Amino acid sequence: MRRMLMLFALGLLGGCTNAPVQVGWLAQGGCGQPTAEQELALNLAKDMAADGRAHAALAHLQALPSSLPEVRLRQARIYRSLGRNEAAPLYRSLLGTCLAAEGHHGLGQLAAADGNQREALEQLREALRLSPTDAKVRNDLGLVLLREGRLDDARFEFLTALELDQDSALPAQNLLSLLFYQEQYQQAADLVSRLRLPADLVRQAEERARDMKRQGLTAPLAARQPREDAPLLAQVHKAEPDTGGEVGR
Repeated sequence: MRRMLMLFALGLLGGCTNAPVQVGWLAQGGCGQPTAEQELALNLAKDMAADGRAHAALAHLQALPSSLPEVRLRQARIYRSLGRNEAAPLYRSLLGTCLAAEGHHGLGQLAAADGNQREALEQLREALRLSPTDAKVRNDLGLVLLREGRLDDARFEFLTALELDQDSALPAQNLLSLLFYQEQYQQAADLVSRLRLPADLVRQAEERARDMKRQGLTAPLAARQPREDAPLLAQVHKAEPDTGGEVGR
């Protein structure tokens, strides 16, 4: 009986190898692997963007084949940081590839910046479906939900993002702003103590909470231009290391 079960299981496995049905990223279009030289150029462009040399980074990316989805993703992020219209078609070109989640994420960020909340929610939810452990997507979705007045849902996303990426200040800052806005000061104090949040971040969260009360939830949470890989709206003054080039942002 054991032998028959083993043969049956092997038969199932063999059948799966020939099956046309695929799941997850395998069902999406493939991403060609860059050569060692191309990878070096991608890293150079990444470093330039992180140093604030967005135009130089874009020039280096334009020298690489646009057939590589990774190149298009880097270009889209830089164009978005510069407020250029070229970002949207580049993000759309990623849909159906192994970077589809990043494409939907970028389109959601653009829609939110344009005030199109419905489109932003749709795109960010699709990005979340494709990449549920992406803390940046969770953070940005939380911001859009916050602007919709859905405070409990926003808090859930900020908490999830914080637990997924405990090294990122963004979800902590956004969650803290929400707690101050809701006047839940004891929970805010507990969060500051537990995460040992720096004083400047706490001050920024307090200022944002005051702005939200004065101007409404739709008030922008930050005024400065986003970096290449920056999440949607909230950023701390001290930029985080650039992780935008990693597949699975």
